[in-house]
Amino acid sequence: MDEVHARVEGSVGRLTLSRPKALNALTGPMLVKIGFALRGWAGNPSVAMVLIEGDGGRAFCAGGDVAEAWRDAKAGDPSSGPRFFADEYRLNALVKRFPKPWVALMDGIVMGGGVGISAHGSHRIVTERSTVAMPECAIGLIPDVGSTMILAQAPGHAGEYLAMTGARMDAADAIHAGFADVQVPSERLPELAAALVEAGEPGVIRDFAGAPGSSALAACQAQIDHCFAGETALDIVARLEDDRSEWAADALTAIRRASPLSVAAALETVRAVRADPAIETALRTEYRFTSRAVRDGEFMEGVRAALIDKDRMPRWSPERLEDLPHERVEAMLAPLGPDELFLDHG
Repeated sequence: MDEVHARVEGSVGRLTLSRPKALNALTGPMLVKIGFALRGWAGNPSVAMVLIEGDGGRAFCAGGDVAEAWRDAKAGDPSSGPRFFADEYRLNALVKRFPKPWVALMDGIVMGGGVGISAHGSHRIVTERSTVAMPECAIGLIPDVGSTMILAQAPGHAGEYLAMTGARMDAADAIHAGFADVQVPSERLPELAAALVEAGEPGVIRDFAGAPGSSALAACQAQIDHCFAGETALDIVARLEDDRSEWAADALTAIRRASPLSVAAALETVRAVRADPAIETALRTEYRFTSRAVRDGEFMEGVRAALIDKDRMPRWSPERLEDLPHERVEAMLAPLGPDELFLDHG
């Protein structure tokens, strides 16, 4: 079966991610096929909107297949990582700038690359089964796929919190943080998809939307805004240590487990993008880090620990934020000159 099922139903361009055993993680060929379909539909007057969904019931998309990039690098092709990220980011820009309604059914797990092909759309639907997160700092990367634009515009300092900790959001949290728009019960998604195909426009979504309930993220907003207003990652750590609440302890544990380099760079990236919250700025800034991550960062060790050996015991260098020279963060985020990310929306 094709890993991406692209077809036109009525006036709807419909995309189904079909790698359910891999939680619909995106591979290079999947990125190519989605991009090819979108470029055709963008200029096709018979296609009025796009609907994207995941197969299998467990995940919309758990992210990019970074294990594949890890294996390529181990086999002697260190350019595979930057190449994959560049292709993925160009697709993310295409989704954000797509000239027609983009409806994403964000049911189940939505992480990393899954956010990049859903949360940049015009109509983003979560369910009671949705888990949305950007956990890249745990594998030696930073939140990417343009997510730093969304994080930068989240309420208060929620963006810094979500970026540095990789905290998971349910439907209500995702709506609060700006990653989603409405909640629809998962059992009604087939009915919603059929209604969208029949109508050929997204207005029918309002007939299916329900109340998302209260957001735990919103309830912690005051604590988040105090702790994550710190000027540096170490300032934030100190504020969390002083807080002494269970929420602060959980946030501190997540930060301490992640790559110090990634945590510090994630903070700087979110704040840099906040000053210019455009998708192009976000993707180019993220790419400066991710394109260097295989050779100069912690990507290889992070993926090894999380996805290859699965020992969950990464050996970061350095091990602690306290020992991280700021010059190393600056080097990872420095302009790439002729290797800067080129974004083609066509």
